[in-house]
Amino acid sequence: MFELLAVASAPVVTFSVDPALVIQLVLSTFMPLLVGLVTTRVTSGAIKAWLLAAFTLVTSVLTGIGDAIATGTQFDIGLALLLLIPAFVVSVSTYYGLWKPTGIAVKAQDVGANK
Repeated sequence: MFELLAVASAPVVTFSVDPALVIQLVLSTFMPLLVGLVTTRVTSGAIKAWLLAAFTLVTSVLTGIGDAIATGTQFDIGLALLLLIPAFVVSVSTYYGLWKPTGIAVKAQDVGANK
């Protein structure tokens, strides 16, 4: 009977968010705008996609290193590479779902353009 009481008093649901994951999610959201700032309208879509993948890789690794330094743990390159996949998906879907339809992506590419 005492075991049942101990189990019943245990929390049923917990919610914890790793700050490094939140940082990576925010960076992934704005990464397409960075690609727009460093490319032009005539840059091919393939180059933009590879550039977005490279930027996402760099931010994933740097976020993992920053988290390891902040928490005093070892840097896990496997986790950083695994988190690259959803970060890239967030970047691409944010571009097509938010930045492109609102015209912000085009305005990012117009920054610094000679008119």
